[in-house]
Amino acid sequence: MDYGLAKRAVVRSLRSGYASRRDVCDAQPYLLRAARHFGEPTERPCPVCEKENVTNVTYVYGESLGRHAGQAKVTSELVAMAHDYDEFRVYVVEVCQGCSWNHLTVSYVLGNGPPDLAGQA
Repeated sequence: MDYGLAKRAVVRSLRSGYASRRDVCDAQPYLLRAARHFGEPTERPCPVCEKENVTNVTYVYGESLGRHAGQAKVTSELVAMAHDYDEFRVYVVEVCQGCSWNHLTVSYVLGNGPPDLAGQA
């Protein structure tokens, strides 16, 4: 699912004065740390401060992930995870490390899991 329309609505609300910068630049310290250590830089400027490019932070959630659920991952890890785990959801959040803007940009499902051994003797 692409959250581009929601993002544009938030930015439009900020620029028209219906929302304050404090309302939309509210990244938690954990998210900012994840952006610094696991984030993937982009060439997209922050829609709020326009001074820095946003960083994508990818999180994974799913029952089959065990201790990996809720962790930030780099994109290259997702391919192996998709083969090793049952279905799980991936969320990509863009973060500006300068002004603390953050917004969910896309979510999708990956995984086909390990081979089904239930029918084998």
